[in-house]
Amino acid sequence: MKAKLPKKAPRRTLTAVELEMMNVIWALGACTVAQVREALRPQRELAYTSISTIIRILEQKGFVTSEKAGRGHLYCAAMPKQDYQALSLEHLVNKVFDDTPSLLVQRLLDSDSLTVEELARIRALLRRKGS
Repeated sequence: MKAKLPKKAPRRTLTAVELEMMNVIWALGACTVAQVREALRPQRELAYTSISTIIRILEQKGFVTSEKAGRGHLYCAAMPKQDYQALSLEHLVNKVFDDTPSLLVQRLLDSDSLTVEELARIRALLRRKGS
């Protein structure tokens, strides 16, 4: 189960706080630190400087790009969310499920959190994959 990522794409997973910032950036598209801060409110009150630092770290890691916009910067995701999901899933299967995707699926199916609708969607996806 190898994700098809661009050659220069980051290969590591994000920390919880980095992922929180990336989810906001993926949702907003091109955005400023102030816009990220506003999107995090009221659930999360982080200082402007904290958000700015995390976003700069994301840029250093290759997850975010920036361009000058007036006195500040506009930040954009360098990797689509779907690509990061594939990378994370690959990491999860390799590191937690001993490189055995069926173990991951088994744990998911054993979960009490799956609804009848979600199970139906999974069945439909499996039928399409098998065709």
